[in-house]
Amino acid sequence: MEDEQKTKEQLINDVAAMRLKITELEKSHSGLIHAEEVLSQSLEKLRKATDFIINILAVAVEMNDPYIAGHHKRVTGLAAAMAARMNLSAHIISGIHMAGLIHDIGKITVPFDILGKLGHLSDVEYGIIKNHPELGYQIVKDIDFDGPVALIVYQHHERMNGTGYPQGLKGEEILPEARILAVADVVEAICTHRPYRQALGIERALREISEHRGVLYDQEAVDVCIKLFEEKSFSFKP
Repeated sequence: MEDEQKTKEQLINDVAAMRLKITELEKSHSGLIHAEEVLSQSLEKLRKATDFIINILAVAVEMNDPYIAGHHKRVTGLAAAMAARMNLSAHIISGIHMAGLIHDIGKITVPFDILGKLGHLSDVEYGIIKNHPELGYQIVKDIDFDGPVALIVYQHHERMNGTGYPQGLKGEEILPEARILAVADVVEAICTHRPYRQALGIERALREISEHRGVLYDQEAVDVCIKLFEEKSFSFKP
């Protein structure tokens, strides 16, 4: 009888201890939920701040070179559409979107009389222009992007056969995101007016990337880009 009483008391104590443990776990869980909410809110604020910085930088580039007004948004729209058609993750598409909006940020260091020159550039002037991807990388490399945005900016003029600039990377050395952006950048540039020439149109642009598919431009990126226009799934907005 005495043993039975002790057993009951032990069970009561064990149950009480379990209840106390459950209460502590519930409090801990509640604290974790609160911490997650605070972290989520902080991340959202950081994302909004980063987006704000990106937009300011994009505006700064176009203020320095009004001839390319809208260029970055059009390139970004095409590159993002290509990435979506390639079934890339939302995270990767977001990085392409951010890089697209600021891919020419390095041009804010280039004098306007070079950017807006009506005739052909001299070798020296062209050398200054060719330096803008590296300058852009230096400007944004310390921003805490959620992805390799700075490297995409750095590599968007690299070419598959190594003839691009500024590093002369080739093939798999070039980030996939940068290869996508490179195709979108070329297509948009050919389609729109420049100080030194009239717009050449989408047919000319698609012929350019098709003729140099796998040589200058990534094969999959070219195929997807052409398909988007042929299917009329994408078009540049005025």
